[in-house]
Amino acid sequence: MYLTMNRFRVVKDQAAAFEELWTSRDSHLKEVPGFRSFALMKGPERDDHILYASHTIWEDEASFVAWTKSEAFRKAHGGAKSSADMYQGAPELEIFEAVQVLD
Repeated sequence: MYLTMNRFRVVKDQAAAFEELWTSRDSHLKEVPGFRSFALMKGPERDDHILYASHTIWEDEASFVAWTKSEAFRKAHGGAKSSADMYQGAPELEIFEAVQVLD
C-alpha cells in the first residue's frame, strides 16, 4: 500500500467553496490502474485557517507515479491555479509506504 496525502491550510471564509470544489469535481481516479481509495478530511480550525487533508491510497508507488504522468492527472488538476486564493501557502505533499496493514 502507498498513501499520498496533501495538507491544505484553507482560509476560513473559503472553506465552503473549497469543499464544494472538491466534492463536485471529477477526480478521474477511478479510471487509473492501481488506485484504491480517496478521502478528503476536515481537520482542526485555527485562528486563521482550517486544516484539510486529501488521502489517496494506491496499490504501489509505481501506480501513483504513473498517475502523476497521466491525462487523468492533468484533467483532475486543470483548474488548480484559479483556486489559489483559498489557501494559505501551497499544499504540502506527504508520502507513506505501508509497513503493516491490518484489514
